[in-house]
Amino acid sequence: MSSTALVWFRRDLRLADNPALQAAVKEHDHVVPVFIHAPDEEAPWQPGAASQWWLHHSLNALAADLEQHGAPLVIRRGDSLTALLELVGETGAAAVYWNRLYEPAVMGRDERVSAGLTKQGIHCEDFNAYLLLDPGTVMNKTGNPYKVFTPFWKAAQQLLQIRPPAPAPTLQALKPAPASLSVDELNLLPAINWYDGLATHWTPGEAAGAANLTDFINDAASAYKDDRNRPDLAGTSRLSPYLHFGEVSPHQVAWAAQQHLAEQPAASNGTNVFLSEVGWREFAHHLLVHFPHTVDKPLRPDFAGFPWRQVDDNDTDYQAWCKGETGIPLVDAGMHELWHTGWMHNRVRMVVASFLTKNQFIGWQAGTRWFWDTLVDANLASNTLGWQWTAGCGADAAPFFRIFNPVTQGEKFDPHERYVRQWCPELNGVPPGQAHAPWLKNASSKQPIVDLKESREFALLAFKHARE
Repeated sequence: MSSTALVWFRRDLRLADNPALQAAVKEHDHVVPVFIHAPDEEAPWQPGAASQWWLHHSLNALAADLEQHGAPLVIRRGDSLTALLELVGETGAAAVYWNRLYEPAVMGRDERVSAGLTKQGIHCEDFNAYLLLDPGTVMNKTGNPYKVFTPFWKAAQQLLQIRPPAPAPTLQALKPAPASLSVDELNLLPAINWYDGLATHWTPGEAAGAANLTDFINDAASAYKDDRNRPDLAGTSRLSPYLHFGEVSPHQVAWAAQQHLAEQPAASNGTNVFLSEVGWREFAHHLLVHFPHTVDKPLRPDFAGFPWRQVDDNDTDYQAWCKGETGIPLVDAGMHELWHTGWMHNRVRMVVASFLTKNQFIGWQAGTRWFWDTLVDANLASNTLGWQWTAGCGADAAPFFRIFNPVTQGEKFDPHERYVRQWCPELNGVPPGQAHAPWLKNASSKQPIVDLKESREFALLAFKHARE
């Protein structure tokens, strides 16, 4: 007697190296791939506008890939448990398989779904496809989670077994297939077309993610240690949105890096640093699982009462930051790049975050909100870790209050001024060598909205009082 299984896709939008899909194909005669659009179940962190643009195109790519491999994607909308139970009734499925996600609201939803399906006699099985190691497996000697990256990654590497990724399986579809919504019916694209810049810079989908990984490993991994800090160079992998939506798996990334190391041992410095960045992604998710309150509260309790300004979206200073109108070229260039491409270079992310929280003295939560809505790689764990790390209230071994000077950062990491001139065309008339601080040589140039020196001293004084 033939059996049928549902495979519930979420942020694992790929066919290769997908353990839930592999298990379903192995154990059952027919597989029904399912995607359920239920953003309310991720509240209060429903996907932002840029993420929804990516999801729209990623689902189209997944649906096309599934058609070629023998099974159409079934799309439904609404409560996940209700939708799955309806599909069980329509298909006679005996099991539901999915890959785990590691966010507080989603983990709670998955527990509810698993309990509801099990109550109806449906076999449920979930897998880790999103991380190299499950949260809870990397603990310190006292059995507690790490709060500092370096010892975490050292311990994780002792446990890590990098394996070759599995190929996409051949699927046996159930006929007739259940009724499905189209991707367009999910209304993921904004009503106002502001996203042409995203389409110019990105191609969502598994095939594009795999090509991106191959190109980076072959062309840029060896020099990654130095070039990753240069926003004027193509020195980073730009894999973050593909990893976030599961179009590329972390094991695929780690395996490609390991093979590169075996073939080119001289490239070990750059490639190992790249692998440690994959480790930061792991660290972020492990922290979020152990400390779910950190999505809006500091990890470090001594920062609970820190006097950052809390602003709403209409605050003039906050809007100047969001729009890239601060008068600081590197900050404004980063914010313009973000708005036009849905992405920002990591070095510049730290600079703009430091400027908001230290020079403007605005709470980091306002920054997370803007990044959440505008980044195509908006990931709750990484967004939380990155903002708290830069703000100084999160996972960090540094015994000081880190403040990035956007002028010196620009001069060091954008030495030829290519990045700021690309994203701030108003600098075209500024003489060479002055683009990172044009107001210093020309009084008629736009003045920054804050004095860098005075605002730095104010932030350091606030930090000193907070520690006393």
